[in-house]
Amino acid sequence: MTHILHKADSRGLADHGWLVSRHTFSFANYHNPARMHFGMLRVINDDIVQPAMGFGTHPHENMEIVSIPLSGALRHQDSMGNKHMITAGEVQIMSAGSGLTHSEYNNSDQEEVNFLQIWVFPEVKNITPRYGQKRFDKANRHNRFQTLVSPQKEGDAIWINQQAWFSMTNLDAGTSLSYLKQRTGNGLYFFIIEGSVEIEGTKLDRRDALGLTTDGDEGQVQVKALSQAEILCIDVPLH
Repeated sequence: MTHILHKADSRGLADHGWLVSRHTFSFANYHNPARMHFGMLRVINDDIVQPAMGFGTHPHENMEIVSIPLSGALRHQDSMGNKHMITAGEVQIMSAGSGLTHSEYNNSDQEEVNFLQIWVFPEVKNITPRYGQKRFDKANRHNRFQTLVSPQKEGDAIWINQQAWFSMTNLDAGTSLSYLKQRTGNGLYFFIIEGSVEIEGTKLDRRDALGLTTDGDEGQVQVKALSQAEILCIDVPLH
């Protein structure tokens, strides 16, 4: 099993005043040839947007875009006619497909909003653009993994146009659990939202990340919380 460690302080930083964005992978003016992507996972941006500020209308195509608010609320509008508020506890996904435009703003004029913006290359290009949004009960991820995003159009998860699964867990200190890879040929990318954990012998702290690639069908990974922790796992094709 190959370990790819990305420490929080190794991420790219863009400070625009109204926006502070930390880039796990190359993005905009941050370019690192060693940090272009992890398989089909292309972008993880940890964004903090100042009150009443945001991203004006801009285009996307042929990308699966997942937004996970960690605090605050985002106001979303797009060319598909969607106008929604996205708050902490919810997950939004857009299949940009053949092309769309959208904007997102901090809905508050007093508080910052912090959200993860994650891009995944699509399985099928030029599909009709799609929008999905759902609130997930955090009680269902207490000391276990809760699936948020899945390529299977069943269950509670939001559909994604890729053989990828997004899961989250909230762990009590000292708790151990295992994650079983969903698909042969996928890699696992763990992003530590809060707390400290140990994954397959590697210690990770807040906003650290670990990519794991395996040979064959091997794919059960051990996770132990060293403190109270919140973890995002992205199970994504490597090729």
